[in-house]
Amino acid sequence: MTTLEDAREGMDPAIRPQDDLFGHVNGRWLAETEIPSDRSSWGPFVQLADVAEQQVHAIIEDLARQVADGAEVSEDARKIGDLFHSFMDTETIAARGTTPLRPLLTAVDGLRDTRDLAAFLGEFERIGGHGLFGSYVDTDSKDSDRYLFNLVQGGLGLPDESYYRDDKFAEIRDKYAAYLTRLFSLVEHPAPEAAAATVLAVDTRLAAGHWERAETRDVQKTYNLMTKADLVELCPSFDWDAYVTNLGGSDETLAEVCVRQPSYFSHLSTVLDEVPLEDWREWLRSHVLRAAAAYLTDDFVETNFDFYGRTLNGTPELRARWKRGVAFVEGAIGEAVGEEYVARHFPPRAKAMMDDLVANLLAAYRQSISRLDWMTDETKQRAYDKLDRFRPKIGYPEKFRDYSALQVTRDDLLGNVAAASAFETDRQLAKIGAPVDRDEWFMLPQTVNAYYNPGTNEICFPAGILQKPFFSPDAEEAENYGGIGAVIGHEIGHGFDDQGAQYDGDGNLNDWWTPEDKAAFEVKSKTLIEQYDAFEPRNLPGERVNGALTVGENIGDLGGLTIGHTAYLIARGGEAAAEDRQKLFLNWAYCWRTKRRKELDQQYLTIDPHSPPEFRANIVRNLDEFHEVFGTTDGDGLWLDPAERVRIW
Repeated sequence: MTTLEDAREGMDPAIRPQDDLFGHVNGRWLAETEIPSDRSSWGPFVQLADVAEQQVHAIIEDLARQVADGAEVSEDARKIGDLFHSFMDTETIAARGTTPLRPLLTAVDGLRDTRDLAAFLGEFERIGGHGLFGSYVDTDSKDSDRYLFNLVQGGLGLPDESYYRDDKFAEIRDKYAAYLTRLFSLVEHPAPEAAAATVLAVDTRLAAGHWERAETRDVQKTYNLMTKADLVELCPSFDWDAYVTNLGGSDETLAEVCVRQPSYFSHLSTVLDEVPLEDWREWLRSHVLRAAAAYLTDDFVETNFDFYGRTLNGTPELRARWKRGVAFVEGAIGEAVGEEYVARHFPPRAKAMMDDLVANLLAAYRQSISRLDWMTDETKQRAYDKLDRFRPKIGYPEKFRDYSALQVTRDDLLGNVAAASAFETDRQLAKIGAPVDRDEWFMLPQTVNAYYNPGTNEICFPAGILQKPFFSPDAEEAENYGGIGAVIGHEIGHGFDDQGAQYDGDGNLNDWWTPEDKAAFEVKSKTLIEQYDAFEPRNLPGERVNGALTVGENIGDLGGLTIGHTAYLIARGGEAAAEDRQKLFLNWAYCWRTKRRKELDQQYLTIDPHSPPEFRANIVRNLDEFHEVFGTTDGDGLWLDPAERVRIW
């Protein structure tokens, strides 16, 4: 069966593809499909993730059974079985109650000053908690042969700074305070409502210093290399030595850092000075409770889900415990699980076909760049150079991660959460000063997704996404090119979007454009921003897409689909019938078949750099090829005057 045969039943022939490709391919499915009660969205992406989840569950159960039977298994297999058992052992979890939390809550009670606060946050973040800011290790954006410690704004319990100031989120703020009150009540706090109000007030102070989300996408503004002395001068009220020591770092960790939003850290210093220590204690108690809630007794789990699942995402029902257990095991020891997954579920034939697809997509980009009328030969040569240095990663890593340093216990869930987080913290911190590992993967093989990483100039397609509707060895070529072909094109396109285009082939922020070409590119990007700013999601009347927030992903979609079509023609020897080319566009729209709960739609419109699925599908309005094969005319819903169509790559 071809991929589009699977889609046929959900199509709506009453909607013409020329008016609304997304509605034509998905209209009946959208009208008739119920989102599963434990999900906030549904569609091929989530369905594939569900299948992978079931496959991983079978692997885990199999290994756990072997461990229980005393069979000879690998050390990783034993750890997988023990981790899953610790999550599923609800009797032990219930018997322990809040006892595992007590050491952290006692430590918070004993804080004497902001130095103690910094020391506590170092230890808390090491074991998986979240503090006043985020941190991560990545290649230096201007020297991709070394790793750097990065600091980013953080500290909030709601999804974004706008949730603390925008009137449309007032009800969510009230529900957040009610959630915190319930959480404090579960540990018998003497004044839970007052504590919740304090946490919301501190959050609001921190949010006032946050950059707006679209601004955080500016790769130049967010590259601020600082020495430790610079960092101390920027945020003197935070004890960086105490923090990094308890995090598990060394003098080298902060010797040079990249501070992504410097004004937030100067703001943070002021807030640390002005907020009383007792308020910080309340704020930290809430962070301890929030970090642990999903791993404690049912009342904590339900309280946490009621806010973060029901209120923010609109999901009515908590996911089955085994599903949450699978997610926990994958978070802790995911590549060991992935090694088993690949052995059982990823045929070598699929990897070989993907190699051919990627080669055709890269050839199509080269062909497309050669035809650009807005780019000079000088910049084209540099674009070719970057393209030649792209590194594709397909299916699974060449070498799987070593988990020998991870110690787990069969009957201590919260202890295992802390151990897995500390293992990962140590693994990340150990990168600083070490050679860059260009073979590392940033997604698990069983993940249904793909990525481009500018710092290593690599595109990655895990085994999990290499299935219908994106890819099938048995699908028609047009379907594969409208699915995974366009996804490959999308990820390559991130190397040439508003962010990626500023990185060279070695993964360094390095301006390889002539001023004229850069100006022409920015004009096209601005036109796309303005086009998307006007879009109103069908499920959120009166709301608008944020064109500046989504421009990078929109450039990826636009380039990906354009180049996917070009690559299909290359695969067909230069020609294809209009009917076959139509299938390419139809399968593209099928891939974005998605239904979301209104709450999640609202949240994503605020924070997600991707446009809503309907606009991802209907980006075809910009492609001459779409108008040609579907014979659109002025007056059709997707008609765009040729002069208004945006074509970048």
